[in-house]
Amino acid sequence: MTRSAEAQRRRGEVFRRLHAGKPILVLPNVWDVASARIVEQAGFPAIATSSAGVAFALGYPDGERISRDEMAAAVARIVAHVAVPVTADMESGYGRRPEDAAATVRAAIAAGAVGMNFEDSPGERGEPLLAEALQVERVRAAREAADASGVPFVLNARTDVYLDSVGAPETRLAHAVRRLNAYRAAGADCLFAPGVTDADTIATLMRQVSGPLNILASVASPPVAELERLGVARVSLGSGPMRAGLTVLKRLTEELRAAGTYGALAGAIPHAELNRLLAGA
Repeated sequence: MTRSAEAQRRRGEVFRRLHAGKPILVLPNVWDVASARIVEQAGFPAIATSSAGVAFALGYPDGERISRDEMAAAVARIVAHVAVPVTADMESGYGRRPEDAAATVRAAIAAGAVGMNFEDSPGERGEPLLAEALQVERVRAAREAADASGVPFVLNARTDVYLDSVGAPETRLAHAVRRLNAYRAAGADCLFAPGVTDADTIATLMRQVSGPLNILASVASPPVAELERLGVARVSLGSGPMRAGLTVLKRLTEELRAAGTYGALAGAIPHAELNRLLAGA
């Protein structure tokens, strides 16, 4: 095994352990090297990419408009500049077949990642979600590809039942639980239910889902300490950090255009600090 392969294997072992009980794993998602270095410097033990954030930064809308190769290349650039484990958001696997899912896992591992988000949306012929049986096959293929690599690899299987408001509200809990448990049985390590923000539903998911649970945080979500108390294994922020950064830029441009003043620059990270941060990457 090469030195780089051994280092990736060790990072994979570290990342897997971070899902095993308290403290909760908190992942402020990143989209480029600078954002990754800021998160790493802040002391977070791992880094997650945001597929939407990467896509936006490269000029694409979200939703697999970016190619697998471009996404993997962005992940590889981030991995090369940080020392902590990196998990890659690889959308729906860039193709509907199980073999596409396997190819995407191999691309993420080749990029140096030790984990991957894997969605079950969008479905085919206008359906919001892929057929459950097909997604189970895709999760199984992804798991087999990861295991064949020899890299400890955390597969984070996501269902968008809540995020896409699939079905009548009273049916969503049972639907999400059924899908997540099926994905767990097919080999997923962690189970992701974005779109859930209330503590009661999160607590019910914790009771009924058979594996570590990932929650997507928003301003409406319980604080990290409460999520940890509920037993959530992992909380991520998705494209929120990138959008928050762009909001500052939007306010700056509006102020500059309307008033010709520069107040939005107050508190900006000094140039020298960012230079030092990237010089040490």
